[in-house]
Parts: sequence; C-alpha cells; structure tokens
Amino acid sequence: MKKIWNKQTLLLLAVVAVVTGFLGFKAADNRNFQVAKNLDIFSAIVKELDMFYVDTIDPNKTIREGIDAMLYSLDPYTNYFPEEDQSELEQMIKGSYGGIGSLITYDQTLKRSVIAEPYEGMPAAEVGLKPGDVLLEIDGQDLAGKNNQEVSDMLRGQIGTDFILKVKRPGTEHPMDFHIVRRSIQLPTVPYYGVIENGVGYINLNSFSGSPSKVFKQAFLDLKQNQGITSLVIDLRNNGGGLLDEAVDIANFFLPRGQTLVTTQGKIRQADQTYKTLREPLDTEIPIAVLVNGGTASSSEILAGVLQDLDRAVIIGTRTLGKGLVQVPRALPYGGTLKITTSKYYIPSGRCVQAIDYKHRNADGIATRVPDSLTQVFHTRAGREVRDGGGINPDIIVDQERYANILFYLVNDNLIFNYATQYALKHPTIAPAESFELSDTDYADFREMVKNADFKYDQQSSKILKTLREAAEFEGCLESAQAEFAALEQKLEHDLDRDLDHFSKDIKSLISVEIVKRYYYQRGSIIQQLKDDEDLEAALKILKDQMAYQETLRPVALARE
Repeated sequence: MKKIWNKQTLLLLAVVAVVTGFLGFKAADNRNFQVAKNLDIFSAIVKELDMFYVDTIDPNKTIREGIDAMLYSLDPYTNYFPEEDQSELEQMIKGSYGGIGSLITYDQTLKRSVIAEPYEGMPAAEVGLKPGDVLLEIDGQDLAGKNNQEVSDMLRGQIGTDFILKVKRPGTEHPMDFHIVRRSIQLPTVPYYGVIENGVGYINLNSFSGSPSKVFKQAFLDLKQNQGITSLVIDLRNNGGGLLDEAVDIANFFLPRGQTLVTTQGKIRQADQTYKTLREPLDTEIPIAVLVNGGTASSSEILAGVLQDLDRAVIIGTRTLGKGLVQVPRALPYGGTLKITTSKYYIPSGRCVQAIDYKHRNADGIATRVPDSLTQVFHTRAGREVRDGGGINPDIIVDQERYANILFYLVNDNLIFNYATQYALKHPTIAPAESFELSDTDYADFREMVKNADFKYDQQSSKILKTLREAAEFEGCLESAQAEFAALEQKLEHDLDRDLDHFSKDIKSLISVEIVKRYYYQRGSIIQQLKDDEDLEAALKILKDQMAYQETLRPVALARE
C-alpha cells in the first residue's frame, strides 16, 4: 500500500529532525566546552605551581608525569614519546636503532652493567666483546653508579659516531679498550630456520617490526625449493608483535588472493580498515603447525588467529596474550609523537581476541580480564568453535612444566651466567650447536661452583609451612601439633645436593643454552632449546599423522562426509 504523508506528519518529522540535530550539536558543544575547560584548569595549575610552589619544579618532569598518568588510565599501549625518545619509537616500528648491537644486564654484586649477549654480525661482536665483560668506562666516563638504562642510553647514539669502551674481562688481569663505531642495528626477525627432521621445516619468527615478511619469504622458499620440506612449523612464541601489515603479508603466503583477513573498527571512520590478501600465495597446501604461548601478542595473534579461523594451520601450545588493539602514531608539537590506540581488530571468524577490558575497571581502578563465561562463540570456516575475548586458544594445548624454584634463583644470582663465562674461558671451541652436550664432569664443576658461592634460595613449601604455623598459633592449636610441624620442617629443610640432583635435567638445559649462545649466538641458543621442546614434539607428531592433522582442522566437515 502506498503511504500518504499529510502536512501534519511532515511538520512533525521536520520538528523532530531539528530537535535531534539541536540536541546533537548541544551535546557536542558541551563536550568541547568540557575539554577546553579542563585544559585551562591544567594549564593554570602548572603556572601556579611554577610560580608559588615552595621548591622550583622541573616542568619537563612534572608535566610528563601528568601526561603519563593520564595515558595510564586508558591502556598500556597508548604512549607519549617526546622528541628525545623518538629512537625508542623507531625501534618499535622499524626494529632498528643506532648502537653497538648487544644485550646488557646489571650485576647486583659488581654494581655494574655487563655484556650479556652480543648480536651476531653487529659491532659489539665484531670488535670482540664477550658475555661477562664488565663495562667500566665510555670515552673515559666512569659508569659506576649508573643503572642499566643509563648505560644503554650511552651506548646508543647517532649512526657513524664512535667511542672507546673500557671493560674488565673475567680471567684477565688488566682492563681492555675497544674502539666501536655505532651502526644501524637491525634485530634479526628470523634468527633461525632449518629442517628439523623428515622434511619438516622450522621458522622462528620473533618480531613483526621492520620487514619480517621479506625475510620469512626467503626462509620459506629456501626450505621448500632447496631443502625439500613437506610441512612447516612457524614458531611465534614470545613474539610480541609489531606491524599489522606484515602479519597480513605473511598470512598471504599461505592463503589465496582476495581473502579478507582482518578488519579494524574504531570511533572515527579513518580507523575502519579492511585488510585482504593482495598477492598470489606461495603455497596453499603445505601442512602448517604454529607454536604459541602467553608471550604471543598483537600481530602474532593476528597471524595465528587468521590461520586458525581459515583452518589453514594447527595452533599448538598455550593461550596467547590477548591483545586485540591497534595503535597508530600521531605527530605532536615540538617533535613529539603520540602512539594511540585507535581501533580493535577482528579476524575472519568475526572475533576480537582482546582479553583485558580497560574501559570497565573494578572499584580499585584495575582493568580485569574478560571472564571465560562472558566470551562469545564464533566458528572457523570449517565450523570449529572458537571464542573471543581471551587471546588465541590453541587447537592442541601442551601443558607447560613449571620450573623448580631453585632454577629461578640460579638464574637470578647469575650463577648459570657466570659458569658459562668461565666455561668459555677454558674452551676456545665446542661442538656444533646441533650436537653439543654438557658432560657429567662439567655439571659436577657447576655443582662445586654453586656450593662455593654459599648459594641460598627460598623454598615455597617452607614459606607456606611458616604461614600455616602462624595460623595454627593464632587459632590456638599449635601446641598439640608441634610434633607434626617439627617432622614436616625436617623433611622440608634445604638440601642443595638433593635439589641439584633432582632438577639436574632442567639445570643442565639452561646451562647448555647459555654456553652455546657464547659460541653460536641467538641461532645456536634456539637450536639448543629445540632439543627438548614439548611444543615442537607435539607439532612433529601432528604433522607426521596427516589423518590426525585433517581431523583437527575439519572435524565438523569430516563428520558430514
């Protein structure tokens, strides 16, 4: 039936439209007024403090703390970078910085920074710096009393500039001087790739900063064309992410052209984007397993989630971090930059993996994780159930063995690090990383070093027993249970020899990784860690069994056939 509009109806609609528009403008005007009002108040407070506060304030420090507190109330990823911190932002985006290419750590006993790991092919390694070298001076300036960040800032600088670094090397009598020229340090995005066994390729991808898709492509083509792999493991564990476009490009290697992979949605239209595969893939058939853990975040979750939602790979490990937010840099006055969260991203099933709700905080102002009970069910292309709001849950969950308490203290007290330093001084060369093994004699030497260091460590069981004793005393039943407490305390007493024996496998593994790193850098440490890797074992098992692989990816479809 044709609808007939009379004059009264049209007039009413016009009035409603005008009123609605007026209310909209009024709300916008009120919001603009509130922003302007509070900016004026903030400016006035700073001026009053500067003029009347009893002590002279540092405007840079005071206002920066105010900015950081404001941004902290939003989410951890919205950050301000003043002009002097642009190199930090550039490293996050490009994965590069001007420096010497070395990881440093702080030795609490020496109260100085120490070279922990020179990067292969970088200035620190090329001039001969080694793990364990204690940093004494930079261009004659004593580094005593400076923390790790201060020393790191001094080591970094403009590309092409040089300086003299004085170090004290364990096992040498006199300090050593090294002339170092700063270069552009590009951290390796694929520190290792190779054939694991029986045609299974392995690529370790540790960042999405810079141009990892190019390096990944070269690695994959080398494995496929030159080494004849028939299946692939992509290791995204502890990969904190980076550029979204790079994740899309890598996914495109294994998915057809024209496939929508990611959409972003924000408050303004410019934040809404759709990312599709734009190129012809490299291989749409090769079986893939992706390793993930709690350190897998952001762009890593995009890659893993896309491959899961489109049933292109089996995801293995533990649940990922759950970062479903997208940041973009915005230029600010005086050379500053604001890295601001502008949108959330959604993968092919329609889900967002964001785990922490920063908008709705509890009474203490703390942002909490979205409960599993409030997450929603989505479906992969083949009909498998997946959920939003809590990262990527693997298709095959591998229970992670918890490290013993003694391992934490051996690492924290630098005993494993120091042993590896002494080992390297005694052994100019070692076997290739693939075949290196720590001997029983070497482990006996380590045990002796630990004993001589008067090593002490807290046992969680003893702490819990102490708490239980205090509770029993408070409740008036300690006296009747004294004998039981005494017997249990005796059983839980520190027995260093027993613990070094009981946890020898895990301790040897950590020592071996630290030693191999001294000779074969990051690549060697990855090879060593893969020798006893439960996630990798699960990946090899599923890739060898193609029936199980297909059943994991398409259980709903297979049930219908």
